[in-house]
Amino acid sequence: MAISTTMTIIMLVSVLVLSLFRTANASPAQIVLSGTTRSNPSLDSWLLAEIPEALDGVLNNIGADGAKATGARSGSVVASPNTKDPNYYYTWTRDAALTARCLVDIVVSSADPTLQSAVQDYISFQADLQAVSNPSGGLLSGGLGEPKFNVDGSAFTDSWGRPQRDGPALRAMTLMAYSNWLIDRNQSSLAQTIWPIIRNDLSYVSEYWNSSTYDLWEEQNGSSFFTSAVQYRALSDGASLADRLNLSCPNCLSQAPQTLCFLQYFWSPSDAFILSNLSPTASPGPNVTSPRSGKDINSILASIHTFNPTSPCDDTTFQPCSSRALANLKSVVDAFRPLYDINRGIPSSHAIALGRYPEDVYQGGHPWYLCTLAAAQLLYQAVSQWKYLGFVTIERTSLAFFRDVYPSARVGSYPSSERVYAEILDAVMVLGDGYLGVVQKYTPSNGALAEQFSRDSGAPVSATDLTWSYVSLLTAEKARRDASSAPATANPRPLGTLPSSPSSSLPAECHPTSEKGIYSTVGPIEWPPLRCATPASVSVRFNVRVTTVVGEDVFLVGSVTQLGEWDVNRAVPLDAHQYGVVSLWFTRVSLPVGMELEYKFFMRVGGKVVWESGLNRELQVRESCKNVSMNAVWRD
Repeated sequence: MAISTTMTIIMLVSVLVLSLFRTANASPAQIVLSGTTRSNPSLDSWLLAEIPEALDGVLNNIGADGAKATGARSGSVVASPNTKDPNYYYTWTRDAALTARCLVDIVVSSADPTLQSAVQDYISFQADLQAVSNPSGGLLSGGLGEPKFNVDGSAFTDSWGRPQRDGPALRAMTLMAYSNWLIDRNQSSLAQTIWPIIRNDLSYVSEYWNSSTYDLWEEQNGSSFFTSAVQYRALSDGASLADRLNLSCPNCLSQAPQTLCFLQYFWSPSDAFILSNLSPTASPGPNVTSPRSGKDINSILASIHTFNPTSPCDDTTFQPCSSRALANLKSVVDAFRPLYDINRGIPSSHAIALGRYPEDVYQGGHPWYLCTLAAAQLLYQAVSQWKYLGFVTIERTSLAFFRDVYPSARVGSYPSSERVYAEILDAVMVLGDGYLGVVQKYTPSNGALAEQFSRDSGAPVSATDLTWSYVSLLTAEKARRDASSAPATANPRPLGTLPSSPSSSLPAECHPTSEKGIYSTVGPIEWPPLRCATPASVSVRFNVRVTTVVGEDVFLVGSVTQLGEWDVNRAVPLDAHQYGVVSLWFTRVSLPVGMELEYKFFMRVGGKVVWESGLNRELQVRESCKNVSMNAVWRD
């Protein structure tokens, strides 16, 4: 049965529920790694240092206070500070939604006020963006499918691959996750305030899910597995949230089953992998030199971002532990084994570096950090699902995958009481750690994550400080902790007892339908004050952009004891390990609430003190639930 071309969908709703601790000199949020049931000391040590760096990398790229987000409006998520070759100094609806979802999941586990404020700024900014007229249209005429905007919130009007229909679905999912957390905290009225923003996106999804779209790589126009997967999840979650709010989403209920039905057309049973794009055009895209096989990390991203930890290993929704998802993972990974020099000689049972798709030549066609991390995350999520279910099932479809990680695997079902169950789970965890180990190996010593790393040497290439790369590490590490710490269910759960969504069943017949929902302009949101203990001090991050060379160091000095009382020999040294395409020096200082002070930056050049020009800078430390950033540019 034919269904007209569908949209592309990028769903990396990276779930990250990281434990946070706060200290006087902490970064805006510090992440503590909990103990795991199995140990990889080298990897564990690296993660302990790298996870806070990754979170810092995310926050640096969010306006208006981010150290690398100059000119970005509050809540605007900058894809990368790179402004040329390539220029990523824009805010993509997709990337921003995945980033905000990462922060939402931290908030859910910690109620961290700094990150909660960042999430609320994001929501307010997105409400404004929904009303911005752009080349894709307006709010009522398809404008929600516009892929990216300038960081100040104005429309990007140059030629681009548009529309991209995954963005509204991902944004709705992020806002729904936050709304569900608010409801759990007896803040249903605030969730109802957010609902009209969500409803706009759900209306767009239900109206346009069966229309063509550019894929998440912005190259192929047609139907995208990723887009369809996240669209289904958004509509399904929308129906559930509406019910919790005593509202309704009839367009969600009517279109979710049809979207799920269309999702099945991407599976190739004869080849045992997902055809990630169904394109009506013969052109393979601008960044490939040969026709595409259909094997694409887009399919793995779809599984990890529609992950449901209490779901059965459902082939219909391509859950991480499903036979389809595991067979597809093997097929996609094996396609990359002969491509990169850094993968050569690695056994077929071991992790390797992964790119977007085998035929890719964009920026040289290198492996990507986020693609390699996606494989790790899928494996960890599969382990979490097997632990929840209390059994592992090996089918013919997934047998080749299991034999790579556990050579004696046989078709069958293995309950948690059997030794084979534990051995399989441990082997899958080892493979997941292998993918994290690849990222560890090719991450520079300062912890910065670019978009790609060289297929020949492993050196970082393409855009620097990619927000999506940082988010992918955070979500993969969270999935690892969840899988390691979750107890296995002693008695296997009967499948009939597992929860289901109101629209999780395939319809008797598939139809290329659509339904237009309700659209409405959303006014400013009045957020209630953040809840936190009254702070006696505030962590202030001082950032200064200044170009330096080897042998030059930057210092902060000021009128109070914490800043050396204008004594240059007691000044606070700044750190340059985040220096890159943005010439950033920074430090953090804990200052008492109510303190008023003056300060200035200076450099030491060969023993000589060189002051920045101009008057002293001033600061009054106000009571705040969140940490504070002071951004400056060196004055010559």
